[in-house]
Amino acid sequence: MENGKWEKHTFAIATYQESKYLEECIQSLKNQTLKSNIIITTSTPNDFVYGLAQKYGLEVKVNDGKKGIGPDWNFAVEQAGTQFVTVAHQDDLYDPHYTEEVQKAFQTNLDGIMVCTNHKEIRNGQVAKKNLNLKIKAIMMLPIMINKRTRLTKRMICWFGNPLSTPSVCVNTDVLGKRPYREDMKSNIDWGSWLDWAEKKGSFIYIKRILTFHRVHSESETSNCIDSNNRIKEDYEMFCRIWPKWFAKFLMIFYKHAQDANKV
Repeated sequence: MENGKWEKHTFAIATYQESKYLEECIQSLKNQTLKSNIIITTSTPNDFVYGLAQKYGLEVKVNDGKKGIGPDWNFAVEQAGTQFVTVAHQDDLYDPHYTEEVQKAFQTNLDGIMVCTNHKEIRNGQVAKKNLNLKIKAIMMLPIMINKRTRLTKRMICWFGNPLSTPSVCVNTDVLGKRPYREDMKSNIDWGSWLDWAEKKGSFIYIKRILTFHRVHSESETSNCIDSNNRIKEDYEMFCRIWPKWFAKFLMIFYKHAQDANKV
């Protein structure tokens, strides 16, 4: 850290088309108590994004290669060019202490593969009360709160779904490389990636403090995947990676109902 700035960390804001929430996201990153680098990446360049980038003095990197959520996230990590990268989602918000707490976590855990944080949801413009889904996700994180280094406990958090807030995840590219995310899925890039990363030596670090705010709305890519039934197909594929097929089918009976919480 130099002059109150964490030079080894970058927020890469992965943007798509024109999000009316993008400026709020940028402001939340600019307001961090510990400053770091901020860039914008996009595969759909437009005047709206360039206008906000100019207003806040940010560089825009355009992905002219492979398109899709996974490729776009990997492009963001590549363009950041630092050891630690948070792919910030354009609709979401970050607590002012996010960077500070993530840096402390990596400094305390030198074998850290990634750091993720607790989160809340924003619905209809308001921070929502903790719902059943979020309570279940908190319970699912218990294995790495007990032991964050073993392959078993890192896999266990993924056994019954994806409990992590994806925009909260800060990756260590020295361990995961410059293209850490899967590119063969549409909705479960993150869940699939966590399982891949669990095979690597090192820690999954979870910060219990609420440091990210995920916006749930009808225009989000998660909602689009659910509406197109692509999410159901990929959820079943993920459970089959973890469990025998008969048990994966059993889990899907309950998992389909949980998806209703993401519909708005």
